[in-house]
Amino acid sequence: MNPLVIAIPVLVVLAGFVVFASLRRKDDAAATGGYLSRETRTRDRGSRKAAVLQEGSSGKEVERAAQLARKGGDLVPVSEPAPPAPFVAPDDEEIGVYRRQFLNRSIIGGFILGLSGFGAAVLAFLWPQTSGGFGSKIAVGKLADIQKAITNGNGFAYYPEGRMWITAYPASALDKAKATYSPAELAGMEAGVVALYQKCVHLGCRVPSCPTSQWFECGCHGSQYNQVGEQKGGPAPRGLDRFAMSVSGGSLTVDTGVIIQGPPLGTNTTGQEAEGPHCVSGGAHH
Repeated sequence: MNPLVIAIPVLVVLAGFVVFASLRRKDDAAATGGYLSRETRTRDRGSRKAAVLQEGSSGKEVERAAQLARKGGDLVPVSEPAPPAPFVAPDDEEIGVYRRQFLNRSIIGGFILGLSGFGAAVLAFLWPQTSGGFGSKIAVGKLADIQKAITNGNGFAYYPEGRMWITAYPASALDKAKATYSPAELAGMEAGVVALYQKCVHLGCRVPSCPTSQWFECGCHGSQYNQVGEQKGGPAPRGLDRFAMSVSGGSLTVDTGVIIQGPPLGTNTTGQEAEGPHCVSGGAHH
């Protein structure tokens, strides 16, 4: 048999296979190669135009819809938001209940606040002071400095932090003092001083010193006391009250938390009489 007779059909079959394979690759490339037919693009654009945003769409969804609208040339319709809920007026009776509750709670709260403030004030008044100031122990200073202050004050030294006068107590009167005063008072008297409460024992006025008579003379009702606080005239029922004193290392400490009642009427351990004109006239006649 002639070889050409066999070769020609084989070549025809191979040529047909090559043509079929090339057409198949072309169809695959058209499907996945990145381009679409005009009909497909038109159908896709129509589907984008029909997209509708639902109520409650997020900001990203609204932005995406606007981009699609710009690309397609048409606006994308957005659904209208739901109408607001109708206003319902509150019940008058319910409002009245709330108003009464507010007033009741305000009144009760005011009472509680007032009672709390009063209780705090009472506790502050009754609670003993642990630091300096009236009602505590006050370190007045060296006795030499106190005596100097008495001399500079013409016989009287006033210490406002203790609400007290400090005056000199003569050593010659100590024997009489020991029969009249308590050990807490004598501790300072033996060191040459006495600490007197500034308040008049009659009605509580602050008693000033009189530089001319060298006495304490109350301007309210004329009560008079000598330089160591013993009653000399006026309506005062006793001598000036005084404070407990202690001396240590040449320094005086006065306990203003301990008030000792003044000596009774007629007490005159120093025998001091008025040394000049009275600052309050007629006091000795009351």
